[in-house]
Amino acid sequence: MSDAPGDWPLPGPIRGVIFDLHSTLVDQGSADEWLDRGLAASGHLLTAPERAELVAFLDRIWENARVHDPDSLRDLSAEAHFRVFHQLLAEGPEVDASLGNALYDCVLDGWHAYDDAVPVLAELRAAGVRIAYLSNVGVDVQEVLDREGLAPYPDAVVLSWQVGSVKPDPPIFLEAIARLGLSRDEVLMVGDSGKDDVGAAHLGIRTLLLPRTAGRHHGLAAVTALVVGLNAQYT
Repeated sequence: MSDAPGDWPLPGPIRGVIFDLHSTLVDQGSADEWLDRGLAASGHLLTAPERAELVAFLDRIWENARVHDPDSLRDLSAEAHFRVFHQLLAEGPEVDASLGNALYDCVLDGWHAYDDAVPVLAELRAAGVRIAYLSNVGVDVQEVLDREGLAPYPDAVVLSWQVGSVKPDPPIFLEAIARLGLSRDEVLMVGDSGKDDVGAAHLGIRTLLLPRTAGRHHGLAAVTALVVGLNAQYT
């Protein structure tokens, strides 16, 4: 299929949905709880003011990642991911090395599926819609998928560190589509990032953005409403 917009086919039914993971199906969790886990593992102690300052910093620690890592190397290897995390950590309040390592080791422990993630995935599968997970991530997230009940649903899991490509670059989207066995006009991309996930739209893939939310629900019912409602027009 040509990449020229004039050659893209008219949209038809949505036969597959590609979901981003972080801040789309999975919330990053509480910085308070993250710090509690790190302190317990390291045996480090903080005063109340030190704790409050560090919690506020940890809640936004990844926001400055593009300054240190404009090419998203952190999402292509575990080594780079570890390095960039510690570069970012060094920009905040002073943190003991043992605590810094403990925080890194337990970062995925705080990732929890939104309450509406599994019900939406189950509804899509019941409707015969194929599912892929597509994530810019430099570490293996299988433990999160298993723990949060997300593992049974995808037909494909495409992680940047495994395929050597990061969103918004085209290859990672095309890899997900190929693994679903579909064409780009049959797929919906669902994510939270106006920078990364909209790379799908540049390929002619219908794209739905649900910006990061606080709380246990993420409004994922909008996905099934869109898919089921649209597909009903073709039956």
